Amino acid sequence: MSGVPVPAEVVQVARKRLTAAAEEFDRSRISALVVELAEEWGVVRLWDDVCVPVLTAFSGRAAVGIAIEHALSEGVRAGLDVFRRDPGVGLPTDGVLLAGAEQEEHCLGLHALAAALRERGQGCLLVGPALPWTALASAVDRARPHTVAVWSQSPVTGRSYRIGRFAREFPAVRVYAAGPGWVEPLTPPATRLGSLSAALRML
Repeated sequence: MSGVPVPAEVVQVARKRLTAAAEEFDRSRISALVVELAEEWGVVRLWDDVCVPVLTAFSGRAAVGIAIEHALSEGVRAGLDVFRRDPGVGLPTDGVLLAGAEQEEHCLGLHALAAALRERGQGCLLVGPALPWTALASAVDRARPHTVAVWSQSPVTGRSYRIGRFAREFPAVRVYAAGPGWVEPLTPPATRLGSLSAALRML
C-alpha cells in the first residue's frame, strides 16, 4: 500500500492499536505493529500518520502518561531499528551519518530516518543521541561521510550557531539540521530538514 493513500478509518484503527499496546506497556506488540505498518504503508506514512500523532497525544500528560510515552518510544524505536535490517550483513555508511545534537537525548526521529533510508536501499551510520560536537567531528574524520544530519528535539539543544560553525569546519560535507529544535535561523552552510519526506529527498 506504500504510495497509495490510506483511508482515514484505517489510520484511526492503526493509531488505536498502537495506543492500546502502549497503555499496556507491551513493547513487543508495539515493535511488531511498527514493523507490520512500515512494511505495508512505508516508513514515512507510518511515522507521519501514526507514530507522531500517538506520541504527541501522550506528551505532557501526568506521570502515568509520561511512563506510557516512554514505553511507546522504546517500542517504536525497537521496531524501526529492526525494520529491513539484515543481521548477517554489516551496516554500510553510504556516506550518511546521523547523530543527536549535544545533550539531546530524544532522537526517535533519527531512527525513523535511518529506517526510511534502509527502505530505499541506502545504509547509514546512526551514532546515537547526545553526541558532543567534538565527538561528532571525530566521527566525521573517521567515517568520512559526505552527509551529516544532526537531530535536535528542543531549542535548548538546537543551537543554530553551533551547527553552522560545524558545517564551516567541514566544507566538503553536507550538513543538515533535523528535528523541531532548530527554531533560530541557521547559519550557512547548514541547511534545515523540515520533515521526514524532505530529509529523504535531500539525503
